[in-house]
Amino acid sequence: MKKIDIGKSGLEASEIVLGCMRIDKMSVEELSSYVDVAMSEGITIFDHADIYGKGYCEEIFGKMLASRVGLRDKVQIQSKCSIRDGYYDFSKEYILNSVDKSLQRLKTDYLDLFILHRPDTLMEPKEVAEAFDILQSSGKVRNFGVSNFKSMQIELLKSCVKQPIIVNQMQFSIMHSGMVNSGIQANTLFEGSVDHDGSILEYCRLKNITLQTWSPFQYGFFEGIFIDNDKFPQLNTVLERIATEKGVSKSAIVVAWILRHPAKMQTIVGTTNKDRLKDICTASNIELSRAQWYEIYRAAGNRLP
Repeated sequence: MKKIDIGKSGLEASEIVLGCMRIDKMSVEELSSYVDVAMSEGITIFDHADIYGKGYCEEIFGKMLASRVGLRDKVQIQSKCSIRDGYYDFSKEYILNSVDKSLQRLKTDYLDLFILHRPDTLMEPKEVAEAFDILQSSGKVRNFGVSNFKSMQIELLKSCVKQPIIVNQMQFSIMHSGMVNSGIQANTLFEGSVDHDGSILEYCRLKNITLQTWSPFQYGFFEGIFIDNDKFPQLNTVLERIATEKGVSKSAIVVAWILRHPAKMQTIVGTTNKDRLKDICTASNIELSRAQWYEIYRAAGNRLP
C-alpha cells in the first residue's frame, strides 16, 4: 500500500482510509480480526465521527484498542464533529465536548486528526480557533482538517485558525466528479462547467490540503452503487474490460481511478467485508494510463469539449 504525507504535515498514512461508519454491528473479536486484515493490506488510518452509530462505532473501536496492547501506536485515528440533531454546530463548547467524548469512547489520549464534519454557516472563526488552540496545547489533537468545505469557507476559517488545515473530505467518484468536471469543461456552457465548490480541487492542491474522498462507489447522493448497475451499461463495460486487462476487479479500478489523480487524494472505503477490502486495496498497485482514465470518465457520461 502506497503512503502519502497528508497535507505535507509529516503525517504519513496509507492512501486508502478505512471508514468506520458501519462497524457498530461487529463484536470486539470480529472488529479486531478485521483491523488485522486492514493492516496486513497496508491500511494505517481509520476514519470515525461522533455521529457514527450514535457514538457506538467509536466505543466498539475503543474496546478493541483496549484489548490489544500496543495497537494504538501502530494506527492513526481521525474523527469528526458538527452534525447534531437537525443542525450543525461549530461552537467552542460543542467542539471541545465532542473531542473529549470521542477520546473517552476510543480509549485514547489523542486524535491524529480532528475534522469539522459539515460546514456550520453560523460559524464564528475566532471561536473555532480558541477550541483548536486548546485541543492542540492539551495534546488531545495533533492535526486538523475539514469536511465538505468550499475554498472560501476554508479561507474564512484560516483567517483566525493558526493550525494548518491538512485535510478536506469531499464526495468524489467516477459518477460524482464535479471537482474535475468544472475544470475540464471550463469556458463552455455544458452543465458540467458549473463550479459548485469554489475550485476546491485546485485550491486544495495549491494549499497542500489532502482531499479525502468518500463514497467512491455511489452515484448521486447515496442513491446506490454504480458498479454492475443496469443504469450504467457503458461505464460497466469499460470498467470490466480494463479490470480484465489489469487482472483485478471493477471495484479496484474505480478506486484506482481516484488515486490516479495527481492531487494525491486518499480514498475512504467503508466495507466491512474482509475479502472485498482485500480486493479494493489492490487499487494501490494499479496505474491507469491517461487514456484509460479519460475513457472511464467519458463512459460515465461526461463530455470533453
